[in-house]
Amino acid sequence: MAKVELRDICKVYDGNVKAVDNANITVEDREFVVFVGPSGCGKSTTLRMVAGLEDITEGELYIDGEKMNDVPPKDRNIAMVFQNYALYPHMSVYENMAFGLKIKKVPKAEIDKRVHEAAKILDIEKFLERKPRALSGGQRQRVAVGRAIVRNPKVFLFDEPLSNLDAKLRVQMRAELSSLHLRLNATMIYVTHDQVEAMTMADKIVVMKDGKVQQIGTPLHLYNHPVNKFVAGFIGSPPMNFLTLTVADKGGIVLTGGGMEIRPVPAHAELLQKYRDKTVYFGIRPEDLVHAESPGANNIPAQITVVEPLGADIHLWLTAGTQPLVARTDSQHAFKVGDTVNFTPDMEKARFFDRETELTLLPDAQ
Repeated sequence: MAKVELRDICKVYDGNVKAVDNANITVEDREFVVFVGPSGCGKSTTLRMVAGLEDITEGELYIDGEKMNDVPPKDRNIAMVFQNYALYPHMSVYENMAFGLKIKKVPKAEIDKRVHEAAKILDIEKFLERKPRALSGGQRQRVAVGRAIVRNPKVFLFDEPLSNLDAKLRVQMRAELSSLHLRLNATMIYVTHDQVEAMTMADKIVVMKDGKVQQIGTPLHLYNHPVNKFVAGFIGSPPMNFLTLTVADKGGIVLTGGGMEIRPVPAHAELLQKYRDKTVYFGIRPEDLVHAESPGANNIPAQITVVEPLGADIHLWLTAGTQPLVARTDSQHAFKVGDTVNFTPDMEKARFFDRETELTLLPDAQ
């Protein structure tokens, strides 16, 4: 397989519209990397530049150590799986999977061997004579993946391949693609706007916003050590809570606002010293808000506005003063809309962000 390197990659469209701005990304050999971000962040454009479907305005692209800027897509030895499957409706599954190999004049016996091997891996052998219209969405997606597998490419590219599937099938296909990556031991780049897909599938995640790479890291590193407020709010479901609080010194650093008075752990208090009398974003994840039976130190009093029972867990949508919160707790309590409840944040897990730059105030994110 192959290592993929994007060095200072930019994509500028007519009208000086910068879709990708100075992206530096390395995908190691046999790594599964997911580009994630909201619509319009530049992730699909970046993938298409790797594929050769978009010209690179500035910067350099290397695959397996070879510069690819001016190499045609057909000569890059990559295979791409699209959101809409892109199957030929008049061809059978077998013919769809074999088509690219026939164009390259691969011997018929070799084509037959590759198609049947890929079909066996994907459990679609019994569908080889069917037309795409006779298949379900998940089966069509397997065919599209199979068409990529038979080419034995250096790099697999996936452009939101599961977005047309229903929720249950998406979960199943996520697991199948992760398993496929392990079986093929292949280099894969996967684009999605769904951070749950990114968290569950990736060896490494590239978070993008407005054409810029915000942070690159393992799923758990991004989850636990976000470099800025955007990454903190994008990675995680439900997303991280943010309260706007003022840093005050009351015989020690406290965060105040909306009737709350929250005391940080000593290591965080030291970092917040220079923000005295200023406001900061206080971030806490829903699962790090612990339901308190009675008022106490560091409590956040809040009113329940929505109760979402999810079986073992409950999501509570709350209002603390005028600021919204979400808490994830167990289902052992009979929470009702309109109740006032107290939650104590796990201050070891708290995050703090500058109000102007939105960068983390903690030194453990890179």
